[in-house]
Amino acid sequence: MPFHDRSDAGRKLAKALAHYKDRHPVILALPRGGVPVAAEVAAALDAPLDLVLVRKIGVPMQPEYAMGAVMDGAKPVIIRNEDIIRAAGITAAEFDTVSQRELAEIERRRRLYIGKRPRIDPTGRVVIVIDDGIATGATMKAALGAIRRIGPKELVLAVPVAPADAIDDLRGEVDNLICLHAPAIFGAVGYFYDDFRQVSDEEVIAALAKFPVSSGSHVA
Repeated sequence: MPFHDRSDAGRKLAKALAHYKDRHPVILALPRGGVPVAAEVAAALDAPLDLVLVRKIGVPMQPEYAMGAVMDGAKPVIIRNEDIIRAAGITAAEFDTVSQRELAEIERRRRLYIGKRPRIDPTGRVVIVIDDGIATGATMKAALGAIRRIGPKELVLAVPVAPADAIDDLRGEVDNLICLHAPAIFGAVGYFYDDFRQVSDEEVIAALAKFPVSSGSHVA
């Protein structure tokens, strides 16, 4: 396997991102699995760590079919996929209903993982978005689109493993993309780890506690 566990993947990813250290990046992780990976990168780059809380907005009768996405923040960012909304005949009320449900779930996770911890404002910063791997890329694409709207100076996607076709699809969403392993034949993210046990809520909270937001950080 390319990686023993998520910490191992994070250390290897940190080496590939070492040239960003002097640019004082912000590290944003997709919970839960992306957090142990991102924590290793944040430690190596001496960078602040925060979470990307993003939810797909699915068509009511086909929830896997994304008609938009919503991302947490000081002002939640909602992205609409107008082509799918029109094709599925979704009304404004239907879209808002699903959006509010996903916002409620994001708020639940925000309270659980973040609480009163200040949020890091990525506007005008080099932002590195990290997960433990990518399968289809749909959730990551939504996250990147929402982060782009906030106005980072440079948007970087860094993952240990992803299928080659997903990487090709996501490359246009970012300024730089780093993927350590992009096989044409994929299967599932877990296939590329010896240890791919589920990351607990407690592990996410503990990882964030190791990276307190300093008074000098840009916060939201």
